[in-house]
Amino acid sequence: MRQPGRRAAVLLACWAVLLSMSGVALAQSTLRIGLGDDPDVLDPTFSRTYTARIVFSSICDKLFDIDEKLNIVPQLALSHETSEDGKTVTIKLRPGVKFHDGEDFDAAAAKYSLERHLNMKGSFRKPEISAIDSVEVVDPLTIKLHLKAPFSPLLAQLTDRAGMMVAPKAAEAAGDKFGLHPVCAGPYKFVERVQQDRIVVEKFADYWNKDNVFIDKITYLPIVDATVRLANLRSGGLDLIERVLATDIKTVREDKKLSLSKAVSLGWFGLLINVANGPKADNPLGKDPRVRRAFELSLDREALNQVVFNGEFVPGNQWVSPQNPYYQQKFPIPKRDIAKAKALLKEAGVNGRIPIDFMVNNTPETRAVAEVVQSMAAEAGFDLKIRVTEVATALKTAEDGDFQLYENTWSGRSDPDGNSIIYQACGAPQNMGHYCDKEVDALHQQARAASDVAARKAIYEKLTERFLANGWIIYLYHPQVLIAHTDRLQGYTQRPDGLVRVVGLKLK
Repeated sequence: MRQPGRRAAVLLACWAVLLSMSGVALAQSTLRIGLGDDPDVLDPTFSRTYTARIVFSSICDKLFDIDEKLNIVPQLALSHETSEDGKTVTIKLRPGVKFHDGEDFDAAAAKYSLERHLNMKGSFRKPEISAIDSVEVVDPLTIKLHLKAPFSPLLAQLTDRAGMMVAPKAAEAAGDKFGLHPVCAGPYKFVERVQQDRIVVEKFADYWNKDNVFIDKITYLPIVDATVRLANLRSGGLDLIERVLATDIKTVREDKKLSLSKAVSLGWFGLLINVANGPKADNPLGKDPRVRRAFELSLDREALNQVVFNGEFVPGNQWVSPQNPYYQQKFPIPKRDIAKAKALLKEAGVNGRIPIDFMVNNTPETRAVAEVVQSMAAEAGFDLKIRVTEVATALKTAEDGDFQLYENTWSGRSDPDGNSIIYQACGAPQNMGHYCDKEVDALHQQARAASDVAARKAIYEKLTERFLANGWIIYLYHPQVLIAHTDRLQGYTQRPDGLVRVVGLKLK
């Protein structure tokens, strides 16, 4: 009687061990990513922040993507063909794709997403793809984009938020609240968001490329202080952090448990000047281009790079970096010249010092840049009063015209159009200073219609000359995309657009 009982006990013990081992095998892997700020709304039609783009790269696939060399490659699209007159683009779509709610991705869904970006009130994507006149469903997996005029940057725009596809039924049901629970067709589906604390996404079982998704869950944690982000990475509390401080590169490289990935960003960092957006534009800096040029001449971009970034970033005075084929060598970075700056102020009739309300995003490096700019500009007669503001709040504040000078960064696009027109055109979404020059607008349209690189560059030369002389942005530098991660994370590579791509990554 005892023997069977003893045997049963052994079997039960073995079964318990197997269950325990199974539990270990089935334990979820979680990738923890430290973000430099809390993203704004998670709706690709309305989003404007860089960190939102990082989150979108896991939940919202696009029609196209870019590779390491900035070539445009298929994602939810399979191929494209442009008509001889440049006014019709036919796009073949990937079969077998599902949205996170189980709805099929097809031509009708693609049409819905593009029209939402174009037509929804307050859309920040509209100016990026406004050349689209209509979207035609040819068959279940083919759409035709009929353009108002040839538009050479179109595919490049569709590699970013304008090309993100949203689930029609979910978007219709949510309306302008879609960003509270986005439903797309990416490798991960949205789970929850706690503002200023975390965003959680989990692997989507029906993802079209699921065989290359190896991590079960991703938790994005906004940690504004870069030193704290790095400390969490080193202690094992995070697996990857974005926007490593240039001054911390040495620390990362010396830690054998960490790896550093970097690439010169497509984006730019600049100083935005309120020239026509409400009462705060009514000051010498906002009203007189000579004062703006004097302010620029008070700055030393290379010294700024050395002091704040250990010389790691790329000084620049245009919306593309000096390494870009569209950079205009005819307009080199101006050297600091305090005497000339003071002469321009005198010519503009400025007497005495110029007080300036200087709004700055609440991140360590932007605050450091602000302090250096403040010190340099003071020598020419500018008194900058630094006002530190949370990132998303600063965007809204600037949009409302509550600034005179605003330190701002643009994360960058592969085509120069995406780095410029959204800030430079009359009424454009990021034109928070309400700058408007019809000749600049006309030149942008000419550049959009030209497909030949040499022809476009010649147009951009005229545009650059006019904007640098009279525009509302002083471009300062092009960042390095600096990403650090633990050696537990395998397969990570960095592309110049700064996004953190998660397909193919593994945790050991």
